[in-house]
Amino acid sequence: MIKVLKSGDQGVNALINKQYEDEAVYEERVRAILADVKARGDEAVLEYTARFDKAQLTAETLRVSPEEIEEAYSQVDEEFLAALRVAKENITAFHAKQLGKSWLEPDEDGNVLGQLVRPLERVGIYVPGGTASYPSSVLMNALPAKVAGVKEIVMCAPPGEGGNISPLSIVAAKEAGVTEIYKLGGAQAVAALAYGTRTIRKVDLISGPGNIYVTLAKKQVYGQVNIDMLAGPSEILIIADETAKAKYVAADLLSQAEHDVLASAILVTPSMKLAEAVKEEVAAQVARLSRKEIMTASLRDYSGIIVTETLAEAIELANRYAPEHLELVVTNPFEELGKIKNAGAIFLGSYSPEPVGDYLAGPNHVLPTGGTARFYSPLNVDTFMKKSSVIAYSRQGINKYGQQIIKLATVEGLDAHANAVKVRLEDQ
Repeated sequence: MIKVLKSGDQGVNALINKQYEDEAVYEERVRAILADVKARGDEAVLEYTARFDKAQLTAETLRVSPEEIEEAYSQVDEEFLAALRVAKENITAFHAKQLGKSWLEPDEDGNVLGQLVRPLERVGIYVPGGTASYPSSVLMNALPAKVAGVKEIVMCAPPGEGGNISPLSIVAAKEAGVTEIYKLGGAQAVAALAYGTRTIRKVDLISGPGNIYVTLAKKQVYGQVNIDMLAGPSEILIIADETAKAKYVAADLLSQAEHDVLASAILVTPSMKLAEAVKEEVAAQVARLSRKEIMTASLRDYSGIIVTETLAEAIELANRYAPEHLELVVTNPFEELGKIKNAGAIFLGSYSPEPVGDYLAGPNHVLPTGGTARFYSPLNVDTFMKKSSVIAYSRQGINKYGQQIIKLATVEGLDAHANAVKVRLEDQ
């Protein structure tokens, strides 16, 4: 079910450098949807919703009403609400520590330099929906925006065939401070958020994961609006030594494999004994879990166990892979932490399984995938903020540095730039 490879085997590179279906197949379809929504607005949005989601909506019923929000609360149980509020508190507290501050700093010449840090005015968050419900994704996208000070947080989630979205997601949105909720998914939702329609005003940034149509739509509207990142299939890489418990490691691999047939779950270990034990545990646990078919496909096509010569080699492989989730299940994980260069989120020790981060701990679970942890960061408060530089030179300052500015402008052949300083130096 899950293959065991040695680090020198030919299949290791294919596993580490996984390839998916060619995106070009979908790009033209997405481009056509974006152009149509941009041209026809609500009319196009409603047509695509009827075609793809089998939901018959109107411009008046596209937005979730206060009555629907109230009804959603009546459909969720108190235990869920209590858990949601604990998660909200932890996520808010973690992200509050990320807040940056504006600053101004004068120098001895009376010049003042600084930076203004401001929240975006209006952002859109995309939450997968339809038959599924992901209230945790609502919190992870909306709460950093709320902490940043964004005034208008707009959520889109695809409706089910009845034209409704999950009450769990609606309640999570209300708890997280979302100001508008729309029953809208796919590339058409991204288009509406980016370009605006009569019903939905355009936003400054779009965040949140979705299927390939959503991801490619975000890619194509980037520049019209900002985006958080381009999220691909979920992945986990576990570095474990001989002290790790096979049943824990197997359970954690499966917690990612159940996401999607394209999900990737990889164990890298210097212990062949652990590798064989985990392989057996994976087979045993899959048999009693509900998403068996999805996990089986993920384990067969995009997952594996790699046995290395040393722990150092395991870490080197992990850094090449740059996983979305990285677990360090070794004797002294804090000693190895400094050697990790590329990972979206790092989980240390036997009692920090990846679902702790997905739901409750506080750090964001919207993470870079597909090796982009080499240069992307998790979704955070800065995603929803912008910075402006402040420059206030004094007469003393322009006199002191004017000739250097003129020289630099002159060598670039920009005499009007030089003149803008020269006229001030001459005006004594």
